[in-house]
Amino acid sequence: MASFWQLIEDRAGETPDAPMLITENGETLTFKEFRDRSESVAAGLAARGISSETKVTWQLPTCVPAVIASAALARLGAVQSPVLHLYREKELGFVMAHTGAEFVLVPGEWKGFDYAAMASKLAADMDPSPTVLTFDDLTDGDPSTLPPVEVFADGEEPVRWIYSTSGTTSDPKGVLHTDGTLLAGGRGLADALEMTSADVGSMAFPYAHIAGPDYLLMVLLTGMSVVLVEAFLPAQAVETYARLGVTMAGGSTAFYQMFVAEQRKQPGEPIIPSLRALSGGGAPMPPEIYREVLDEIGVKTCHGYGMTEIPMITQGAPSDSDEQLANTVGKPVTGAEIRIVTEDGEIVGIGVDGEVQVKGPMVAKGYTNPELTEAAFSDGYFRTGDVGHIRPDGHVVLTGRLKDIIIRKGENISAKEVEDLLYAHPLVGDVAVIGLPDRERGERVCAVVEPPESGDAITFEEMVAYLGEKGLTKFKTPEQLEVVETLPRNETLRKVLKYKLRDEFADKPWP
Repeated sequence: MASFWQLIEDRAGETPDAPMLITENGETLTFKEFRDRSESVAAGLAARGISSETKVTWQLPTCVPAVIASAALARLGAVQSPVLHLYREKELGFVMAHTGAEFVLVPGEWKGFDYAAMASKLAADMDPSPTVLTFDDLTDGDPSTLPPVEVFADGEEPVRWIYSTSGTTSDPKGVLHTDGTLLAGGRGLADALEMTSADVGSMAFPYAHIAGPDYLLMVLLTGMSVVLVEAFLPAQAVETYARLGVTMAGGSTAFYQMFVAEQRKQPGEPIIPSLRALSGGGAPMPPEIYREVLDEIGVKTCHGYGMTEIPMITQGAPSDSDEQLANTVGKPVTGAEIRIVTEDGEIVGIGVDGEVQVKGPMVAKGYTNPELTEAAFSDGYFRTGDVGHIRPDGHVVLTGRLKDIIIRKGENISAKEVEDLLYAHPLVGDVAVIGLPDRERGERVCAVVEPPESGDAITFEEMVAYLGEKGLTKFKTPEQLEVVETLPRNETLRKVLKYKLRDEFADKPWP
């Protein structure tokens, strides 16, 4: 299987003058220009001491320099650990320490926040202290000084990417990917969405997300182009997409909702005339959302299913029927094998719910923690922790989760992480953090608090201020607070019965 860099070289050779990356103001970078620029930056980074196996943590927004930087690191064979630009000290510091970062690359100051100061402060507390670089340090070097590109046989590719996921524990887990696992995810996405060189895609989600390289590899495989959007503002994004001829847009359920809202401002006049479909994943898509997009915008929505450990598992296709697209997450992508297993280990057939387990070239090699790796696999299949079934038509339906995570706008939030922080507050006797259905977010974060014996429970304002002081990232902070006399528990281990809380508050009116 080709490496990330080999794919860049191949595409630059096949369609050198075709546009690859398009900025919001319409500036373009061709495939050849991208290859040449990335290789020059790679030479500049090599002069600073980055080479094969160098561990580099980067926290960058969605923009051309970020994509070039990751390609340059791929050319050098560095081990990359991307961090979402939404994160702050807690998450960035953990990844830097956990992966043993030797270099940290940040944008400098971006959108009013000084990332360089944050990274430098964290680096100063590490021994040895990693070198902090910014966009200003991505200078050109002489590509002729670079060593030959490393070539590996299929199945022998080394780990080159470490992505972090919250999962079910309070600290992130380091997910080990190779170029090959990411490339397989990109191929699965490209095949399912039936993309061609004539397509113009869009990336308005964080490039540091596992979907970033997934999408970029699809671009390289098909020869299509992609519009990069640093921050998704609906009205501005729609204008940009219409002006630049975007044919495939989306991101997640929340994005679909925003496109519908924009279309309703001008009924009868397509907001993006060139659009042929929406696509995305990361959060559940209710069937009514599919129908709203179809009725209002007039295009299909191809929803998919993936996770940090497996970039693509299933994906809806434009050739699927409306019924299939509205009610499933599509068929397994190219190379993915899915089986459904019950709690007692029985492999079941069509229509029977159980844990979704996956095998294929897109599955991560495991975790940085060997114990987690051993627990995550069963007979070569990765245990997703998601519950669902396979229909007679081969499409997959997800019905629940074994893992205690909340998926808000496509991002995993560990309930335990938030619970652990809140439990330490003197005005919290006990707490359960749950995800509630939300049309805009997929799920919203709700904290259900039991008052302490000594007095009244924490208020919403006190909760938000307290979690902010503790350094919790804003999007993980509960949007809803419910106070109950006692949390429901089972009779044996007194475990909180979260399903009862979800049932109780799912339909409660909420602003």
